[in-house]
Amino acid sequence: MSRTALRICPLCEATCGLALTVEGTRVTGARGDREDVFSKGFICPKGASFAAVDADPDRLRTPLVRRDGELQEATWEEAFDAVAAGLRTVVAGAGSDAVGVVLGNPNVHTVAGGLYPQVLLAGLRSRSVFTASTVDQMPKHVSSGLLFGDANAIPVPDLDHTDHLLLIGANPLESNGSLCTAPDFPGRLKALKARGGHLTVVDPRRTRTAKLADRHLAIRPGTDALLLAAMAHTLFAEDLTDLKALAPHVQGVEELRDAMGDFTPEAVAEACDLDAGLIRTLARELAAAPAAAVYARIGSCTVPHGTLASWLVDVLNVLTGNLDRPGGALFPQAATDRTPRPAGPGRGFALGRWHSRVRRLPEAKGELPLSALAEEIDTATAEGEPVRALIVVAANPVLSAPDGDRLDKALDCLDFMVSVDPYLNETSRHADVVLPPPPPSQSPHHDFAFNTLAVRNQVRYTRPAVPLEAGRMAETEILARLILAATGLHGADPAAVDAMVVDQTLGKAVQEKHSPVYGRDPRELAGQLTGETGPERRLDLMLRLGPYGDGFGARPDGLTLARLLAHPHGIDLGPLRPRLPQPLRTVSGKVELLPAPIAGDLPRLRAALRERPAGLVLVGRRHLRSNNSWMHNVPALTGGSNRCTLHIHPEDAARLGVRDGADVRVKGAGGEVVAPAEVTDAVRPGVVSLPHGWGHDRPGTRLGHAATAPGVNVNQLLDGSLLDPLSGNAVLNGVPVELVPSGFSRGIR
Repeated sequence: MSRTALRICPLCEATCGLALTVEGTRVTGARGDREDVFSKGFICPKGASFAAVDADPDRLRTPLVRRDGELQEATWEEAFDAVAAGLRTVVAGAGSDAVGVVLGNPNVHTVAGGLYPQVLLAGLRSRSVFTASTVDQMPKHVSSGLLFGDANAIPVPDLDHTDHLLLIGANPLESNGSLCTAPDFPGRLKALKARGGHLTVVDPRRTRTAKLADRHLAIRPGTDALLLAAMAHTLFAEDLTDLKALAPHVQGVEELRDAMGDFTPEAVAEACDLDAGLIRTLARELAAAPAAAVYARIGSCTVPHGTLASWLVDVLNVLTGNLDRPGGALFPQAATDRTPRPAGPGRGFALGRWHSRVRRLPEAKGELPLSALAEEIDTATAEGEPVRALIVVAANPVLSAPDGDRLDKALDCLDFMVSVDPYLNETSRHADVVLPPPPPSQSPHHDFAFNTLAVRNQVRYTRPAVPLEAGRMAETEILARLILAATGLHGADPAAVDAMVVDQTLGKAVQEKHSPVYGRDPRELAGQLTGETGPERRLDLMLRLGPYGDGFGARPDGLTLARLLAHPHGIDLGPLRPRLPQPLRTVSGKVELLPAPIAGDLPRLRAALRERPAGLVLVGRRHLRSNNSWMHNVPALTGGSNRCTLHIHPEDAARLGVRDGADVRVKGAGGEVVAPAEVTDAVRPGVVSLPHGWGHDRPGTRLGHAATAPGVNVNQLLDGSLLDPLSGNAVLNGVPVELVPSGFSRGIR
């Protein structure tokens, strides 16, 4: 007999509510939850394929431990014994910085990933930390840190109320949104147009999102910051700036006016390959709209001036008075955010507190660039030990980082490696121990990260849809045991990790005068927490101390875990609201419009006014039924338009003798790949496009379906030398490549 279980989808940033059909202990289907307070029944192909993702036969079911050079099935006790011994040896001989930690994108899609990695990093005390952020979004964190004093204070467009949206380097009709959590992003854009609003898309590709737009600008890749600077120049030159209610909270406007002086529309037009008059029109429309927002994503982050582009997005929102304003760009308020502090000056945001050994690359937000991982392993220097052990949690950097071939070889140089991963993939195949988490149906779900980026304040939590299968271990327990093994406490009760966090959190809260529990007994408060597990008790704690919480009785109508469980479709907390100056943590207590690191990088942007690509440049692309390298092993999510082909414009194809469907050899600084050409005018002349996350052809993996159509690893075309200097983010778009037809046709049409 079948039943229905609710689950929040963990397969992309939209966080849609699902209604799962369960037969016994097996999920057999998924549909949108029409009563979900946020997604209201919307579902995409990934969510509809939840059952197939959940039941993938290639998912590992037991730990693997390397014995005599081969990964073999082992017990959980054997696996954690091996982890403790392997890490202990490296730390004792080379220190904690010799243990690297790599955190992948899926971490932000799980309860375990939201609760435990920071505890691991604090206990390990290693500076060798690498995450997927530096091949994705780090420029936005850095620009937000410099502007607002908090790297996680990221404004999002108020999609449901804006009159004018300028969207740059983003394709939410395929990605479902990123750094902007919005179920049914396509429907929200259509609603914008239906109420008379205007949508402009800036992208070198005519994406599905661009086709929906009122205006599409096929900009030259990598020049977004120049376009935005010219728009800022126009606002100043034509006296169109109006900060409105923001004015008391902003400093540096006149200094910014001077800094934008060289970026006239005429000066940037040729570099961007856009008409100067059109650039002025964009600025005028932005200023004239009753409410407007500028939003940019990965296409503007993974370029040489990614931090400057991210900064200028918010500069334009400030100069037009649209920051922290309904219909503009606002700061979400998640239910698990810390207790709001009183407005006032903070510590600010610092860059480069330490550096990588080999290239002396500065840290950003506590992380080193993922592009530096291979060299930090395989290159000896006089300064410190190389990374000799690696803890990899839900990451596949062999495919996601530049020059995967070098990293592939470097991983074999490690003394020890442990991967927390459900698959034996291109990275985890190198591990000495693989710890597989259960499928998502057997795990609880709450979006700690994505609710801080949501276009509407709400809170939802779902318990596991089916019981934990015999022989499996909850991902929360896996990470708790990993923390104990990595910090010299192997063998202790994993519940001690959650208890420690609760004690530390309450110990601080009772000493903070702005806290609702100031002066109370932390032991008495801990005794009030509810929940069936340690992670649920921690969620209850965060909800109670959060901005909507009950404050342990101080606000009787406030949030608790019990109240949330009583609302299985979630609780709507209302639209985004103005919050300044409360979120600001700059030293001045204001939005610092022209921070010193930004000003110091502007000469590099001025030099870009004279730069022109000599040949073809490469950009990436995203598919609706894919999310990085996760999902190519699910038949329902491959095939059709989800193919690893090289998009090339007909003019370039004719000039180079490239035939539709024929194999093309693509050469870059990091190597070369061969992919079938797909001739299409959806990409502008001078630009070619390959999707990311492919390249499933390495031996030793257990990805049966992915191996039947492996595609190629686009990041192999990069050597890792190109970085945005402020954020350390890899430059993945607008990089020069060469094409050589191979002549073999695969018949792609």
